[in-house]
Amino acid sequence: LEASFVPEDRGKAIGAWSGFGGLATAIGPFLGGWLIQAVSWRLVFFINPPLAAAVIVIAARHVPESRDETMSGRIDYVGAGLVTLALTGLTFGLIKAGSAGWTSGTVVGALVIGAASLVVFVKVERTHPMPLLPLGIFRSIQFTAANAVTFVVYAALGGGLFLLPIELQVVAHYSPIASGAALLPVTFIMLGLSARSGDLAARIGPRLQMSIGPLIIAAGMIMLTRAGPTGSYLSSVLPGVVVFGLGLAVNVAPLTSTVLAAAPAEHAGIASAVNNDVARTAGLIAVAVLPVAAGITGRAYLDPVRLDHGFSVALYIAAGMCAGGGLLAALTIRNPEGTRRSKVLAATGSHCAIEGPPLRTPASAG
Repeated sequence: LEASFVPEDRGKAIGAWSGFGGLATAIGPFLGGWLIQAVSWRLVFFINPPLAAAVIVIAARHVPESRDETMSGRIDYVGAGLVTLALTGLTFGLIKAGSAGWTSGTVVGALVIGAASLVVFVKVERTHPMPLLPLGIFRSIQFTAANAVTFVVYAALGGGLFLLPIELQVVAHYSPIASGAALLPVTFIMLGLSARSGDLAARIGPRLQMSIGPLIIAAGMIMLTRAGPTGSYLSSVLPGVVVFGLGLAVNVAPLTSTVLAAAPAEHAGIASAVNNDVARTAGLIAVAVLPVAAGITGRAYLDPVRLDHGFSVALYIAAGMCAGGGLLAALTIRNPEGTRRSKVLAATGSHCAIEGPPLRTPASAG
């Protein structure tokens, strides 16, 4: 997106991309619930291969090439192995701690291996001629701050969205399909508002939306604590889902565009990859840590009373994290100069290492 669109169109393009990302996030639980109820839970693991194959075909035919011409194309296998070992060790240790205890040899060993691998990874990346992660990209305060906000907010999202379907099925007695469908309103909100949110951020700057968006998400999470054995979907779940979706629409597109804009054009791909990895890692760690912090361990997942209490505690923790993310954005994110682009800027081209012209020619856009 950064390489294919001229500057004045990027906010709207990233917003549209965010909307379709929200679509996938909402459809996933629904499709998974249908497969679990209609066929078998094992089929959930076969959803991705056909989708990945379709993406490869579409990308090969329709996505213009963009690359950093200074890079050789060599793969940093050592860095990839170290970061994989680090995430595996840390995640396994955090998950296992809930049942085995923090003093378990297995838990301590996994955490030590994960932490040590992470330290070695950083040292290797500092000296590698073609690093998997160029650490110099973090010299940008804006880039580092945006990724810090991403980590906090997406950790809250990952933990909350992991527990919500379980709460609806075990406590509120929803079917797998119904629990998956509960988040479908988020789809329509993201599709309808994300492009507009991205366009607004391009005009006024991302700081306001990145500060307010997480607060709206936090409000939605607090409202979702009303989900339980007695309330109906319309009164206890839908209002929180709608507010939650509005917060996502306000926050996601400006956050993504801020990350991309903070990195040099030739590192746009790396910047996007780092941000996605930060978001996925945050969700992974939250799924391991948040239930334990809320007292949901072992057979508590099968006890409606204990699960309902733990779910409320977990969502309050997640809401606090989102609020903290909004505060962090307000303190660290800066609107770029010239946010309201002049006609002179709009009339100039955007050049990048890409095999093909921008998707829109500004001078002739009228």
